[in-house]
Amino acid sequence: MKAWRINELGDPWTHLSIGEVTLPTAPKGVCRIEVEAVDLNFADILQCQGSYQVKLDAPFTPGMNAVGRVIEVGENSGHAVGDRIIGPAYKGFGGYAEECFIAGRQATGLDDEVDPVKAAALHVTYGTAWFGLHLRGNLKPGETVLVLAAAGGVGAAAVELAKVHGCWVVAAAGGAEKTNACLQMGADEVVDYNSEDLYEKVMSLTDGRGVDVVYDPVGAHYFDMARRLVAWEGRYLIIGFAAGTIPSAPMNHALVKNYSLVGVHMGGYRGRDEKPFDDCYRELYAMLMEGKISPLVDAVVGFDQLPEMLQRLANRKSKGRIVFDPGC
Repeated sequence: MKAWRINELGDPWTHLSIGEVTLPTAPKGVCRIEVEAVDLNFADILQCQGSYQVKLDAPFTPGMNAVGRVIEVGENSGHAVGDRIIGPAYKGFGGYAEECFIAGRQATGLDDEVDPVKAAALHVTYGTAWFGLHLRGNLKPGETVLVLAAAGGVGAAAVELAKVHGCWVVAAAGGAEKTNACLQMGADEVVDYNSEDLYEKVMSLTDGRGVDVVYDPVGAHYFDMARRLVAWEGRYLIIGFAAGTIPSAPMNHALVKNYSLVGVHMGGYRGRDEKPFDDCYRELYAMLMEGKISPLVDAVVGFDQLPEMLQRLANRKSKGRIVFDPGC
């Protein structure tokens, strides 16, 4: 089968190579699938560079999650040949290939009617937003929400889920093209990082009150601006650090304003408590099939465009999700 491989750690747009790969027999608990679609993750880039928290030794095939039809099952995989599933790739046998391994017990079954591109675009981003807003953030209808990096994958998902939940949403992004995309996702107001002051704009929009919830997948200097926008007894959701710098929190500020700093580590529930995943994906796929949510897809690409699109993702040039389709 054809697959992209990292033979030496480094930037995937320069270190990926394509070739023929033969997968071994599916191990215990693992399914081999024929890949239909894979979302491009920033974490894939970090893993190729050797800087992600879950490290893989080269050579390996990136692609952390994949949609596809099961063509082989290992013992105790939880699925059968012919099942259609989506889930995390097993070790270094990732989804940027015609076939890959999926951790069977962590996979979610998909009906045939579910579009593979939408499923790939939804699974991680909307899962992260659901865990952040609902499981950890205890979001309530009518609350005000500020989403940073709102035109990115997890940001766009948070905008749409918060709106579906009946909240008032301010979306922050860089440039007119991205802020327009946020409005299309349902944001009530937008802030353009490139031309507007985040603090002044949000305080003006909220009559000086601030927001009940901040959803932050960025970190770095945006944290210092956004934390000052949390209203009394609000919640600051720490999703990730896409800007590359992990900020420090002044605890006296949280004390004085009585707000909570809330970590959101979706993957950390694996092996501890699997029930939230069942609840999450049951709700999300029901909303998808009912037309209540529609993931923002920037591009669908085949084998040839994959390295270029990973670089586009790294340079924060994309809106929503980029999806790899090996049949393109």
